[in-house]
Amino acid sequence: MTTARSTAAKWSFAAVAVGVLLTGCSASVSAGKYDPELSSDKPATSLAAKLASTTGRPKPDITCPEDLAGKAGTETRCTLTADDGSTLGVTVTVTSVDGRQIHHDFQADQTASPAPN
Repeated sequence: MTTARSTAAKWSFAAVAVGVLLTGCSASVSAGKYDPELSSDKPATSLAAKLASTTGRPKPDITCPEDLAGKAGTETRCTLTADDGSTLGVTVTVTSVDGRQIHHDFQADQTASPAPN
């Protein structure tokens, strides 16, 4: 049980660190359609790369369930899944659109959800 609690404590600490790191970050992705839209894998890929470069760790498993319309204020929820199965929610928000460039920010939840038993 000590190992499980230790892992949970480390993940909770990491989740808070991720939340601090992601606050205010932004990225832009070029959309290939006339009406700009990001496919669901673009924010996940962008976020994973940002976290890997910031933390020096391998890219985490991140999934986003839906495409993101290129309109300021549009949001989607993504999920970061840790190796132990615990998860952290991340909100992706479109901040602006410049032609085909969709600029977006990431905001991680304050706490992670524990791994299912």
